[in-house]
Amino acid sequence: MDYVDELSLEDALDELVSAEDFLEYFDITFDAKVVHVNRLHIMQRYHDYLSQSEAALEENLENESALKAVYKALLTQAYQDFVESDALTEKVFKVFRMHEPQTGFVPLDSLL
Repeated sequence: MDYVDELSLEDALDELVSAEDFLEYFDITFDAKVVHVNRLHIMQRYHDYLSQSEAALEENLENESALKAVYKALLTQAYQDFVESDALTEKVFKVFRMHEPQTGFVPLDSLL
């Protein structure tokens, strides 16, 4: 996918289809074994980080290289989360949180 380097950031992002594509585009060194086992978790975490960073993204809309640096930093962090941990510990998807103890409050007067 060398041709994506010639595209604008927006167009390049539209062309990327796999976790490996994203990591390669942003020139992030990665262990294929980590990505193979955690690709969906990495990409979901990346999405979550992007959602949490709307202000930083909007701040750099006019500067494509700065915007690309923010995207790269967030993807690097998402990947590193799974280098340093695992999917069960990180609990990116709801299915991993479903069996955790649920807390709730029921007022005593509602029981009567």
